[in-house]
Amino acid sequence: MSDNENLTSQDIAQIEADVDAVMKKYDRESNVRVWEGTPAVVIRWLSALFSVYCIYVTLFSTAMPEVRLNVFLGLILIIGYLHYPIKKSSGEIKPGLGDSISIPLTLDTTPRVNAIPVYDVIIMLAGAVPFFYFAINAESIIKLALRVTSPRNPNYYFMISMAVIAILSTMELCRRCVGIPILCVVGVLMAYAFSTVRFGKVIYDLYYSTGDGLRSTPIEVCAKYIVVFIIFGAFLERTGISTFFINLANAIAGASAGGPAKVAVISSALCGMVSGSSVGNTVTTGSVTIPMMKRTGYKPEFAGAVEAAASTGGQIMPPIMGAAAFLMAEYMGIPYSQVALKAILPAVLYFAGIYIAVHLEAKKLGLKGIPKEELPRIIKLLPKIYLLLPLIILVVMVSMNIYTMQFSAAIAIGIAILVGLFNSDERITIKKIIDALEAGGRGTITVAVACAMAGLVAGCITSTGLASELITMVVNVSGGHAFIALVLTMICCIILGMGVPTTANYCIMAATCAPILMAPGIGIEKICAHFFVFYFGIVADITPPVALAAYAGSAIAKAPPMKTAFNATKLAIGAFIVPYIFAFTPAMLFENVSPIINITGAGPVLTQILIILEIILICATALLGIFGVAAALNGYLFRPMNILFRVIICAGGLSMLVPGIVSDLIGLMLVGFVFTVQYMKREAVSAGA
Repeated sequence: MSDNENLTSQDIAQIEADVDAVMKKYDRESNVRVWEGTPAVVIRWLSALFSVYCIYVTLFSTAMPEVRLNVFLGLILIIGYLHYPIKKSSGEIKPGLGDSISIPLTLDTTPRVNAIPVYDVIIMLAGAVPFFYFAINAESIIKLALRVTSPRNPNYYFMISMAVIAILSTMELCRRCVGIPILCVVGVLMAYAFSTVRFGKVIYDLYYSTGDGLRSTPIEVCAKYIVVFIIFGAFLERTGISTFFINLANAIAGASAGGPAKVAVISSALCGMVSGSSVGNTVTTGSVTIPMMKRTGYKPEFAGAVEAAASTGGQIMPPIMGAAAFLMAEYMGIPYSQVALKAILPAVLYFAGIYIAVHLEAKKLGLKGIPKEELPRIIKLLPKIYLLLPLIILVVMVSMNIYTMQFSAAIAIGIAILVGLFNSDERITIKKIIDALEAGGRGTITVAVACAMAGLVAGCITSTGLASELITMVVNVSGGHAFIALVLTMICCIILGMGVPTTANYCIMAATCAPILMAPGIGIEKICAHFFVFYFGIVADITPPVALAAYAGSAIAKAPPMKTAFNATKLAIGAFIVPYIFAFTPAMLFENVSPIINITGAGPVLTQILIILEIILICATALLGIFGVAAALNGYLFRPMNILFRVIICAGGLSMLVPGIVSDLIGLMLVGFVFTVQYMKREAVSAGA
């Protein structure tokens, strides 16, 4: 069917090594210790048992938060230090097997095997002990309240030392598995807090308080919801659903013009929804789609950009949307099902923009699709449709609001195991179940540490009362203009997101920038403000100068990294425009939707029908609007467009993205004018030929 079928086992092993090399270079989470033999088995079982423990606790534990969260953090430190060394493996990227292999790169490095320095063991144990001590003595510490860090407390130095060691060891683990940028934010805020507030009060707020600091909302949501969904994602991947998604995308779009790029968009949207990692999704699906795009005729930098942009968008794809969606539900105070519902239209616009762009690029270059005889047939894929059952059951259970989210996820895990038993191509086994539990436990480390750091940020802001000062400063700088405040917030989100996972980025922005946007002086609605910071935290992965997903795509495509990043930014233009639209017009998030026509005396049934019609109109005009913007950026519709036509169709597209009858009519006329002229010119050229 494809070139990959002719690869030898040695070639396949090389491909896997190359994938690992790119992941290690661009994904900090992949830089882990190398364990072999008995140590590997021990670490594997520890991670798996940690996942089992997390599922049990989130479903059945009745312990107070101070006990649950301290044990959770203590175990995270132990598992974390067993996985992450003090620094990355060193090595050089050198040419690999060439274009016939999916990834033409390999990492020349010789990491130490079964090595953990004594100082790492000391840091690990010293950091975990305070959390376990707190869990054991939670009731007495809670009764002491602020007196626990008062100089009058006989155990003052002991309690302070325990807190400091726990905080510093957690920050060091964050540096290893998340990165330095978030530590810079935490460090600056902690320095400010210690300089303005009593030392003991800050330590109490950051460590001993449950409402703020390490055990605030982010880590509570992580331990309660996120961890079980991470484990669910690990099980779902082992059912073979990723292969099904790629085959389905090939069957749907592979034969059309520039088919491989469209396959990349569809498959990355579906796979990214499950994986929740921009870089990981870029590398795994990109190892298949990027070489296909290059062979079809796309430029390497464009092929890498398509995969990076689509993979990054997987985190905004309902119903899972990565880990941040659960935090959004908690911060906004609405059910998770509503978060997923409100994210539908922006996600559709994002991927529609990329899909349209790759279609127009294919038409401009005269590219063909994949021969139909090389593609899977939908009729042959239908027997595998049962692989979607875990996702469908999860969505239904969460939407019904009868069961808790964690219980729904646990049921979905059980369904995923059952589904995997029936998949003869990638049948799930006991080994795969252990693999999934291990991957879930390992995947929880980074998210939990990032959430802990976000808690420290929130704790510093609360302890110092910095939030009101930030609001005053931004309102003054922006002059009360919401647009300027949104631009400043966007810049903050992108800068922070260049080195911080989506979850931590959103937590920090939700604690700092979202309240600023919601302030009376700015006036952005709560849900719109939170979606705004969420979106711009995500697109940081494809925004120069530090666009990790785009750089991973460029490594696979053998393309210039910066060119790939700029192409990815252009392809994902919807993610830079749509947040501004829904910030001012919440109807795009299906919030405060009014009837399409106000009819005096209309009954409730008629009113609901008119509201549904308004939602349909918003969706239709928004899609036409994103089409206009994509065509303008590509410079091609039915034939190349001059600068004047590009400006006109872009203005029309932007007008249609803004919900409203007047703006829609103006946009429709502008887009329709360019569309008609372009079509007539193409027909005239065809007739002349």
